[in-house]
This record gives sequence, C-alpha cells and structure tokens, in this order.
Amino acid sequence: MLKGNVMVTQDTTSISIGELSARTGISVRALRYYEQNGLLAARRQGTGHRRFHPAAVETVRRIRMFLDAGLPLAVVSHVMSCFVQDGTRLDSCVAMYLHEHMDSIRERIEELDEQRDTVERLQRLLIA
Repeated sequence: MLKGNVMVTQDTTSISIGELSARTGISVRALRYYEQNGLLAARRQGTGHRRFHPAAVETVRRIRMFLDAGLPLAVVSHVMSCFVQDGTRLDSCVAMYLHEHMDSIRERIEELDEQRDTVERLQRLLIA
C-alpha cells in the first residue's frame, strides 16, 4: 500500500496484542503481565507496539492451563519449557511441581471440610 510517497506493508507474520487478546480471551493487561514476566515473547515495532508470533496463541493457552490449575506465575515460568511433542504432552520436569501442588490442594480441601463440619455444628446450635 502506498501512503504518500512511502510504501507501507502490512505485517502478516505477526499479530497485535489486541488480536492476541481477541483470539485467547485474555485481557491485554494480562498479556502485558505475561510478557513482563518472561512468559510471552513480543517484538516491538518502531512505534513501540507489541507484535506476537501467531504461535503465541498456543503459548497463552498453556500459560492459562497452569494458572487455572492454581500454580503461581513463578512456577509457570519454570515449567513452560516442559511441554514436549509439539505441546501435546508434559515432560517429567513438571512432575515435582504438580505433585507438590496437588498435595497442597488436598490439604486445603481437608481444611475446608473441617470448616464446613464446624459451621454445620454451629448451625445445629441455632435457636429456630
């Protein structure tokens, strides 16, 4: 496309942060946060705008999978490289983190069960 006397070409090999947000359902703010924490790579245009490789959609999906499981961002940054076989499997390098996290979840469930039991006992003490 000619703009004035300058030829302007569209970059079709990358996507904007807005496009990445639309494709993943993740807010622009969260995507910036992932980038700031080294989980997501972007290159900057001369204007300072971020451009992402289209594969970033899959990277964001993987980040969200770990975050949705409740793993902290610091752990996510360590285990992102554990995806193997084109990202369809996880290497054993993530096993320790998952095991520890599962133990933590089980402990929290036990604590919540105890709290629920206590609340139920308290409810039985209520005067109707």
